[in-house]
Amino acid sequence: MDRRRVVVTGIGIVTPLGCELETVWRRLLNGESGIARIQQFDATEFTTQIAGEVIDFDPDAFIPKKEQRHMDPFSQYGIAAAKMAVADSGLDFQKEDGDAIGVIVSSGIGGLHVMLKQSKILMEKGPSRFSPFMIPQMITNIVGGQIAIEFGLRGPNFCITSACASAIHGLGESLRMIQHGEADIIVSGGSEGSVNELGVGGFCAMRALSKRNDDPQGASRPFDADRDGFVCSEGGGILILEELEHAQKRGAKIYCELAGYGRTCDAHHITAPIHDGSGAARAMTLAIEDAHISPDQIDYINAHGTSTKLNDRGETLAIKTALGEDHAHKIMISSTKSMTGHLLGAAGAIESVACAMTLSRGEIPPTINQETPDPECDLDYTPNTGREATIKTCLNNTLGFGGHNASLCFKAYE
Repeated sequence: MDRRRVVVTGIGIVTPLGCELETVWRRLLNGESGIARIQQFDATEFTTQIAGEVIDFDPDAFIPKKEQRHMDPFSQYGIAAAKMAVADSGLDFQKEDGDAIGVIVSSGIGGLHVMLKQSKILMEKGPSRFSPFMIPQMITNIVGGQIAIEFGLRGPNFCITSACASAIHGLGESLRMIQHGEADIIVSGGSEGSVNELGVGGFCAMRALSKRNDDPQGASRPFDADRDGFVCSEGGGILILEELEHAQKRGAKIYCELAGYGRTCDAHHITAPIHDGSGAARAMTLAIEDAHISPDQIDYINAHGTSTKLNDRGETLAIKTALGEDHAHKIMISSTKSMTGHLLGAAGAIESVACAMTLSRGEIPPTINQETPDPECDLDYTPNTGREATIKTCLNNTLGFGGHNASLCFKAYE
């Protein structure tokens, strides 16, 4: 049986740059940063005091107050993004077969705010005061369950947790299931809410975060020689993936096609990427081959681009290996993490949204804070200013702790 084609028909987004697609896209194209000093807790004793916080999110617009009380922020972000994506798609699930619709929403960490709150209760009041909702609020798969309950979606439903690669793994596995006829539609993406004392403190202890506390908007600077770490952020992104003929029959708006998926493991180190970028290169190669195209057909890459010394150097090498040295220097690359910060397990979802918008609008967001060239990062990272360009095919890379590499190949819909 020929593989079925899969398209993106709906988008929902919650980010430090805003919680509405057109607003976020405009701010990305303008090179605006969503990074600021942390407001959710007193970070004065932390070595890093900046983050990408969601500050204009109104949960009342999406979730009844009674239900909000039993949800961690990461669940609220994911549910809100899902409702926006469904509305954007024009789908009426009452007219669809719920058995043929799945939900794959991933998270790298899950309910970290609930974990912190309940830990404090344990220390101060004892185990008898635990909330009976603690476990359902914390587990990474709960967002998918909540979305399915909301819309009556009875198809495949699970969560992939693979650190920063979580959302891309979820989107890729969703692609496979629709291609092979296991579902017609999948609500897929990622959600994360880890900007708190535990999340920021843990990454501070690893010395993974930027310490540019006096320059929050300049802190995330992927591929720049003066980069000193990533910036932790929060939010959620959901894409509606739909079988092409199903979308055509209902006259759906189509952003782009999701055509290829590759995933590998470095098998090298728990946090550091392999020095030559070979694992990431192989993931890109697999995604390109899966899309039935050649490396020289790639026009654009939304890079993982975390703003850490090892990642950015390794990913640059990986791009050169996967595409060939000559073609790697011809394409455009950007890291939208320079503006959103790093949404961890949700990063790949937000960046897949950027790929879908780039393909449908012909606009490429920049990599901001490109000030000092790094001889080891010598490709075209679309420095500081966005561009207009006709893009036919692009890649989205995510690379996670544990050596997880995942790449998606998107095509312009034709």
